[in-house]
Amino acid sequence: MNTRILFSFFVVLAVSFLSSCDEEATTIPDTFIERGNQGATHANGQNLQSILQTYPLQDISSEEEASLSFMREEEKLAHDVYTLLYDTWGTTIFSNIAASEQTHTEAVLLLLDRYQLDDPAAGFSAGKYRDTTLQNLYESLTERGRTSEVEALRVGVLIEEVDILDLQYDLEEFVDNDDITLVYENLMKGSRNHLRAFVRTLNNRGIIYEPELLPLADYEAIIGSDMENGH
Repeated sequence: MNTRILFSFFVVLAVSFLSSCDEEATTIPDTFIERGNQGATHANGQNLQSILQTYPLQDISSEEEASLSFMREEEKLAHDVYTLLYDTWGTTIFSNIAASEQTHTEAVLLLLDRYQLDDPAAGFSAGKYRDTTLQNLYESLTERGRTSEVEALRVGVLIEEVDILDLQYDLEEFVDNDDITLVYENLMKGSRNHLRAFVRTLNNRGIIYEPELLPLADYEAIIGSDMENGH
């Protein structure tokens, strides 16, 4: 083979290889939300970290700081309650969704770290919270959930109602940073999926759930729609 042709072949091959490596290195995941068993919806931390790197770091307001701090513990509360209810009743849906809630609280922690904010959950074991409102809520929900398996499932729906309303309020009232908006909107999808899963489990036991906090029209719209994927 002609030496010049051989050299050109290797140049083309090298350029092609480097281009493919560069393309692979810069590929950004389409989503960090992953659906699992019984509607449990996980937040993939590695994917989220990659996605967040594409967002510019914006100034953060004191309201957004407070929201991240509260949401970190609120998602931890969901994990802690579901873990306790699984230990109490052995119902699989609690362990599945508890695992998802662990990834949700870790997603909020990624935002706290990104903005170099203190972690309010640091040093607090399961069932313990810096925020006294959440501490009182944990104690009332776990007491209620221990009374019966059906009541425990109702507690599951109620927790997701609270999460949805809190995320909605923060997004509508003061959250405008793009990265926080991205995470909150996807966590809200997870909460809607979890709500659907708990309601379906109740329905399978012949129980019709009536929302305690969500407006009826909003609740029916969630229940009447399919499980959601992330973006």
